[in-house]
Amino acid sequence: MATFALIPAAGSGTRLAGGAPKQYLPLAGQPMLWHAVGALCVPQVAAVFVVLAAHDEQFARQDWGAFGAKLHPLYCGGETRRDSVFNGLVAVRDSVHADDWMLVHDAARPCLPPADLRRLMEEGAADSVGAILALPVAETVKTAGKDEAGVQRIAATQDRSQLWLAQTPQMFRAGLLAQALSRCAGATDEAAAIEQMGLRPRLVLGSRQNLKVTYPEDLAIAEAILARNQ
Repeated sequence: MATFALIPAAGSGTRLAGGAPKQYLPLAGQPMLWHAVGALCVPQVAAVFVVLAAHDEQFARQDWGAFGAKLHPLYCGGETRRDSVFNGLVAVRDSVHADDWMLVHDAARPCLPPADLRRLMEEGAADSVGAILALPVAETVKTAGKDEAGVQRIAATQDRSQLWLAQTPQMFRAGLLAQALSRCAGATDEAAAIEQMGLRPRLVLGSRQNLKVTYPEDLAIAEAILARNQ
């Protein structure tokens, strides 16, 4: 039984300014995607698959030599994250067994700490369903609603003691994940598709370092984290 990793990287990153898709924006001297790949290129992971858009021309222009034969590009990205992950799983089904573990990681999470990955792999491998990295919500959470004038106002305050922020990697058996995604076209992450099958993935404590780069100010934060870790 082996462990593999898959990074969906077919998106355009519309919330970040720049001429290149978000995953190729420069970060600490390398494309953002380079750091996400590097975080998963550990001895316990047999191969890292990167799912790219069919027309992607940027990937081949980068130097991926640091990762040797462990990195495998797949030009089968879809319209959504779910589509890209599902297409990637279908593309590798001849080399990845249904019972093998698959780690799905965001291309926009370049600062995954090695300790977080180790904790996920240890706890996930011991679970019958699988697991995701996540963080308990620290701030007070409000539900919003618009008044008659269209102004956003607080509708309710949520009980944050039961709320967690999902991160990646998310770790599931490749066969189970493919089956779940085939049934759940609207899944925003892998865990959501697994939940739709009536299963309850395990929550593994992550860290704030593993931020998702979404807005321009996140780039400076990620740069600082990478510089400190180096």
